[in-house]
Amino acid sequence: MRKSLFARWRASFFAGLAVALPGIITFAIVKWVFGTITSFTDTLLFFLPYWIPPGRIYQDGVSGPMFWYWSLLAVIIAVVLISAVGVLARYYFGKRMIALADSLILRVPVLNKIYGTIKQVDQAFTSGKKSSFKTVVLVEYPREGIYSVGFLTSERAEEIERKTGKKCVCVFIPTTPIPTGGFLIVVPEDQVIKLDMTVADGLKYIISVGAISQEYARNELESKS
Repeated sequence: MRKSLFARWRASFFAGLAVALPGIITFAIVKWVFGTITSFTDTLLFFLPYWIPPGRIYQDGVSGPMFWYWSLLAVIIAVVLISAVGVLARYYFGKRMIALADSLILRVPVLNKIYGTIKQVDQAFTSGKKSSFKTVVLVEYPREGIYSVGFLTSERAEEIERKTGKKCVCVFIPTTPIPTGGFLIVVPEDQVIKLDMTVADGLKYIISVGAISQEYARNELESKS
Protein backbone atom coordinates (compact mmCIF):
# COMPACT_ATOMS: atom_id res chain seq x y z
CA MET A 1 0.00 0.00 0.00
CA ARG A 2 1.49 3.31 -1.08
CA LYS A 3 2.04 5.97 1.53
CA SER A 4 -0.10 9.09 1.41
CA LEU A 5 1.36 12.40 0.30
CA PHE A 6 1.30 13.66 3.89
CA ALA A 7 3.13 10.55 5.18
CA ARG A 8 5.85 10.95 2.55
CA TRP A 9 6.20 14.65 3.36
CA ARG A 10 6.40 13.91 7.08
CA ALA A 11 9.11 11.29 6.55
CA SER A 12 11.09 13.69 4.35
CA PHE A 13 10.68 16.52 6.84
CA PHE A 14 11.99 14.54 9.81
CA ALA A 15 14.83 13.12 7.74
CA GLY A 16 15.83 16.63 6.70
CA LEU A 17 15.44 17.87 10.27
CA ALA A 18 17.78 15.16 11.53
CA VAL A 19 20.40 16.28 9.01
CA ALA A 20 19.95 20.04 9.49
CA LEU A 21 19.38 20.21 13.26
CA PRO A 22 23.04 19.91 14.34
CA GLY A 23 23.97 22.76 12.02
CA ILE A 24 21.06 24.90 13.18
CA ILE A 25 21.86 24.37 16.85
CA THR A 26 25.58 25.02 16.24
CA PHE A 27 24.77 28.27 14.42
CA ALA A 28 22.38 29.34 17.20
CA ILE A 29 25.00 28.70 19.89
CA VAL A 30 27.70 30.56 17.96
CA LYS A 31 25.33 33.48 17.40
CA TRP A 32 24.41 33.57 21.10
CA VAL A 33 28.06 33.43 22.19
CA PHE A 34 29.04 36.11 19.67
CA GLY A 35 26.16 38.35 20.81
CA THR A 36 27.07 37.90 24.47
CA ILE A 37 30.74 38.69 23.90
CA THR A 38 30.10 41.68 21.65
CA SER A 39 27.71 43.21 24.18
CA PHE A 40 30.89 43.89 26.19
CA THR A 41 33.54 44.31 23.51
CA ASP A 42 31.52 46.83 21.44
CA THR A 43 32.33 49.43 24.10
CA LEU A 44 35.96 49.34 22.90
CA LEU A 45 34.82 51.20 19.77
CA PHE A 46 33.38 54.15 21.70
CA PHE A 47 35.47 56.50 19.54
CA LEU A 48 33.90 55.48 16.21
CA PRO A 49 31.00 58.02 16.24
CA TYR A 50 33.58 60.83 16.32
CA TRP A 51 34.98 59.64 12.99
CA ILE A 52 32.12 57.86 11.21
CA PRO A 53 28.41 58.79 10.94
CA PRO A 54 26.21 56.74 13.35
CA GLY A 55 24.14 55.48 10.43
CA ARG A 56 27.14 53.51 9.19
CA ILE A 57 27.91 52.08 12.64
CA TYR A 58 24.65 51.19 14.38
CA GLN A 59 21.90 48.97 13.04
CA ASP A 60 19.17 51.48 13.91
CA GLY A 61 21.27 54.39 12.68
CA VAL A 62 21.50 56.08 16.09
CA SER A 63 22.83 53.80 18.85
CA GLY A 64 22.59 50.29 20.25
CA PRO A 65 23.82 47.12 18.49
CA MET A 66 26.50 47.68 15.87
CA PHE A 67 26.73 46.05 12.46
CA TRP A 68 28.35 42.64 12.70
CA TYR A 69 31.63 43.72 11.05
CA TRP A 70 32.21 46.44 13.65
CA SER A 71 31.44 43.93 16.41
CA LEU A 72 33.93 41.52 14.86
CA LEU A 73 36.54 44.27 14.84
CA ALA A 74 35.84 44.92 18.53
CA VAL A 75 36.34 41.23 19.33
CA ILE A 76 39.68 41.24 17.46
CA ILE A 77 40.80 44.32 19.40
CA ALA A 78 39.79 42.62 22.67
CA VAL A 79 41.82 39.53 21.75
CA VAL A 80 44.86 41.70 20.95
CA LEU A 81 44.56 43.62 24.23
CA ILE A 82 44.19 40.43 26.29
CA SER A 83 47.21 38.94 24.52
CA ALA A 84 49.19 42.09 25.28
CA VAL A 85 48.29 41.79 28.97
CA GLY A 86 49.45 38.17 28.86
CA VAL A 87 52.78 39.22 27.38
CA LEU A 88 53.24 41.94 30.00
CA ALA A 89 52.41 39.47 32.78
CA ARG A 90 55.58 37.52 31.88
CA TYR A 91 57.91 40.41 32.68
CA TYR A 92 58.78 42.20 35.90
CA PHE A 93 57.34 45.57 34.84
CA GLY A 94 54.06 44.00 33.75
CA LYS A 95 53.77 41.97 36.94
CA ARG A 96 54.31 45.13 39.00
CA MET A 97 51.64 46.99 37.03
CA ILE A 98 49.14 44.14 37.47
CA ALA A 99 49.91 43.92 41.19
CA LEU A 100 49.39 47.70 41.51
CA ALA A 101 46.05 47.49 39.69
CA ASP A 102 44.97 44.61 41.95
CA SER A 103 45.87 46.52 45.09
CA LEU A 104 43.95 49.60 43.92
CA ILE A 105 40.81 47.61 43.10
CA LEU A 106 40.98 45.69 46.39
CA ARG A 107 40.93 49.00 48.29
CA VAL A 108 37.56 50.03 46.84
CA PRO A 109 34.65 49.09 49.16
CA VAL A 110 32.12 46.58 47.74
CA LEU A 111 34.13 46.29 44.51
CA ASN A 112 36.95 44.58 46.41
CA LYS A 113 34.59 41.81 47.57
CA ILE A 114 33.35 41.10 44.05
CA TYR A 115 36.78 41.34 42.43
CA GLY A 116 38.48 39.31 45.16
CA THR A 117 35.96 36.48 44.89
CA ILE A 118 36.15 36.36 41.08
CA LYS A 119 39.96 36.39 41.22
CA GLN A 120 39.99 33.44 43.64
CA VAL A 121 37.64 31.48 41.40
CA ASP A 122 39.76 32.30 38.35
CA GLN A 123 42.92 31.13 40.11
CA ALA A 124 41.17 27.92 41.18
CA PHE A 125 40.36 27.04 37.57
CA THR A 126 43.60 28.19 35.95
CA SER A 127 46.13 26.87 38.45
CA GLY A 128 47.75 23.64 37.34
CA LYS A 129 47.81 22.41 40.94
CA LYS A 130 44.02 22.31 41.20
CA SER A 131 41.72 19.46 40.22
CA SER A 132 38.85 21.67 39.08
CA PHE A 133 36.79 20.10 36.32
CA LYS A 134 39.42 17.45 35.59
CA THR A 135 37.39 14.46 36.77
CA VAL A 136 33.92 13.29 35.80
CA VAL A 137 32.09 11.64 38.67
CA LEU A 138 28.81 9.92 39.46
CA VAL A 139 26.87 10.80 42.63
CA GLU A 140 23.50 9.87 44.06
CA TYR A 141 21.57 13.10 43.47
CA PRO A 142 18.90 14.44 43.98
CA ARG A 143 18.09 11.44 46.17
CA GLU A 144 19.39 7.99 47.00
CA GLY A 145 19.01 5.54 44.11
CA ILE A 146 19.13 8.25 41.40
CA TYR A 147 22.53 9.06 39.90
CA SER A 148 23.74 12.32 38.34
CA VAL A 149 26.85 13.04 36.32
CA GLY A 150 28.99 15.86 37.72
CA PHE A 151 32.48 17.30 37.82
CA LEU A 152 34.85 17.18 40.76
CA THR A 153 35.81 20.78 41.59
CA SER A 154 37.65 20.39 44.88
CA GLU A 155 38.90 17.54 47.01
CA ARG A 156 39.02 19.63 50.17
CA ALA A 157 36.18 21.06 52.25
CA GLU A 158 37.93 21.70 55.57
CA GLU A 159 35.17 23.30 57.64
CA ILE A 160 32.52 20.90 56.39
CA GLU A 161 34.81 17.98 57.18
CA ARG A 162 35.32 19.27 60.73
CA LYS A 163 31.58 19.65 61.23
CA THR A 164 30.58 16.31 59.72
CA GLY A 165 33.60 14.25 60.69
CA LYS A 166 33.79 12.87 57.15
CA LYS A 167 36.21 13.39 54.24
CA CYS A 168 34.14 15.37 51.72
CA VAL A 169 34.60 16.63 48.16
CA CYS A 170 32.84 19.33 46.14
CA VAL A 171 30.95 18.30 43.00
CA PHE A 172 29.31 20.55 40.41
CA ILE A 173 26.14 19.11 38.85
CA PRO A 174 25.44 20.96 35.55
CA THR A 175 22.02 21.37 34.01
CA THR A 176 21.11 19.69 30.73
CA PRO A 177 21.07 20.20 27.77
CA ILE A 178 22.75 23.59 28.32
CA PRO A 179 25.34 23.20 31.11
CA THR A 180 25.70 26.92 31.87
CA GLY A 181 24.08 26.53 35.28
CA GLY A 182 23.89 23.87 37.91
CA PHE A 183 24.30 22.99 41.56
CA LEU A 184 27.23 22.70 43.94
CA ILE A 185 26.92 19.75 46.29
CA VAL A 186 29.28 18.51 48.99
CA VAL A 187 29.48 14.71 49.09
CA PRO A 188 31.37 12.26 51.32
CA GLU A 189 34.34 11.01 49.32
CA ASP A 190 33.34 7.36 49.67
CA GLN A 191 30.00 8.12 47.95
CA VAL A 192 31.60 9.51 44.79
CA ILE A 193 32.19 7.22 41.82
CA LYS A 194 34.95 8.45 39.49
CA LEU A 195 34.31 7.76 35.81
CA ASP A 196 36.85 7.03 33.06
CA MET A 197 35.32 9.48 30.57
CA THR A 198 37.12 12.76 29.92
CA VAL A 199 35.66 16.15 30.76
CA ALA A 200 34.88 16.67 27.06
CA ASP A 201 33.04 13.35 26.92
CA GLY A 202 31.20 14.26 30.11
CA LEU A 203 30.01 17.54 28.59
CA LYS A 204 28.92 15.71 25.41
CA TYR A 205 27.01 13.23 27.56
CA ILE A 206 25.20 16.04 29.40
CA ILE A 207 24.47 18.19 26.33
CA SER A 208 23.15 15.18 24.37
CA VAL A 209 20.99 14.10 27.34
CA GLY A 210 22.92 10.82 27.46
CA ALA A 211 22.51 9.91 23.79
CA ILE A 212 26.16 10.23 22.74
CA SER A 213 27.53 8.07 25.54
CA GLN A 214 24.98 5.34 24.88
CA GLU A 215 25.85 5.35 21.17
CA TYR A 216 29.54 5.15 22.05
CA ALA A 217 28.93 2.16 24.32
CA ARG A 218 26.90 0.45 21.61
CA ASN A 219 29.68 0.93 19.04
CA GLU A 220 32.24 -0.46 21.50
CA LEU A 221 30.16 -3.61 21.99
CA GLU A 222 29.72 -4.05 18.24
CA SER A 223 33.47 -3.67 17.59
CA LYS A 224 34.29 -6.34 20.18
CA SER A 225 31.74 -8.86 18.91
